[in-house]
Amino acid sequence: MRPSRHFDVVVIGAGVAGLSAATRLAQSGARVCVLAKGVGSTHLAPGLVDVLGYDPERVTSPSEALPAFVDAHPEHPYAVIGQDGIAAALEWFGGIVEAGPHPSYRYVGDLSRNHVLPTALGAKRPSALVPETFANGELVARRGASSGPICVVGVRVLRDFHASLCAANLERDGVAARGVQLELDVGRAEANSLGLARSMDDPKFRASFAAQVLPLLHGDERVGVPAILGLRDPHGAWSELESRLGHAVFEIPTLPPSASGIRVYDALRAGFRAAGGRLVIGAAVVEVEREGDRVTALRAHTSGHDHVYGARWVVLAAGGFTSGAIELGSDWQARDTVMGLPLRGVPGDGEPRYGGDYFASQPMARVGIAVDSSLLAEGTSNVLVAGSALPGAEPWREGSGEGIALSSGLHAARTVLDREGATAAA
Repeated sequence: MRPSRHFDVVVIGAGVAGLSAATRLAQSGARVCVLAKGVGSTHLAPGLVDVLGYDPERVTSPSEALPAFVDAHPEHPYAVIGQDGIAAALEWFGGIVEAGPHPSYRYVGDLSRNHVLPTALGAKRPSALVPETFANGELVARRGASSGPICVVGVRVLRDFHASLCAANLERDGVAARGVQLELDVGRAEANSLGLARSMDDPKFRASFAAQVLPLLHGDERVGVPAILGLRDPHGAWSELESRLGHAVFEIPTLPPSASGIRVYDALRAGFRAAGGRLVIGAAVVEVEREGDRVTALRAHTSGHDHVYGARWVVLAAGGFTSGAIELGSDWQARDTVMGLPLRGVPGDGEPRYGGDYFASQPMARVGIAVDSSLLAEGTSNVLVAGSALPGAEPWREGSGEGIALSSGLHAARTVLDREGATAAA
């Protein structure tokens, strides 16, 4: 293959892990290209940064729980990244959001304590770093947090968010809550969370929304709304509703498409482009060229053509089983479908791959690409791995997915910068 384009780093995958690695590298002056089939999981996720939610019971303080957790799980990505690396990643991400395309929008929190927020079903979800528009939904009493009963506001056209169900489950868990429902005419094409979020960017729509909600409120209730408070100006929508209603307002995650998750993607993409990075969406890597233990070029199919990208370094952040980047074939063998790299954690012959209890720990869940302490893939000298392709974790059980993605992306970037002798950007 003869590359038509040459980069210091080619990143495969445009999720949180890939874009975090790419942005950090571009900020330090590297020429970086991101190749991705699609936009990753950001558009599906709620936009919360879960670091460690369960071990196995709900974790109050990630910073206090992480040392014992890492000791018990030495193969976990956090054992490589370290608590200082996780904390630095959260701080870096907060800065990216504040400098991003959404005016005055920010995240709050750190490793010292998990926020406990309601899901759309009224369950309690622990997250370390959360958008400001979610924070008033805190369900566990803590200093500085909003308190009081909750009025969950639903919108009839939003058929995957049921205010009465959310409120009823909160009530069963000891939280004073009730549900109300609004009738909004937004047009059939806009009758989902993304369409409502676009409408909420319009001050006239926000005023109309607040006028319908205000007569329904009682006393000192907090107002929980589905995560629809704008795509371009979530801070403006949130602060205006609080002002008009005279009550604390907070967002509750919805089913995809996720407006709050898209805000994460927009912030990372803006940071990457501002640093001079190149983003190619719709690019599937179909061939890898190697010289010894180095990958020197990648062939990607995009827009009906093949393009060859030369690279000094590669960061593989294409995901794991859920994205199809790792698969278990009909021959019962697990494999990396992107670069054919060796895996770690695959059960041996005769060992169970899955358990009978769906919610129990599953042997295959911890399978990932074999890496060393720098996140270099086994058998390579210039391919780093980040995100859910890493072995040793069960993010859905641990409540650790975004924490792993963010911190491993930055850890991979740090490896490149250290090996290249680059000076970190301020």
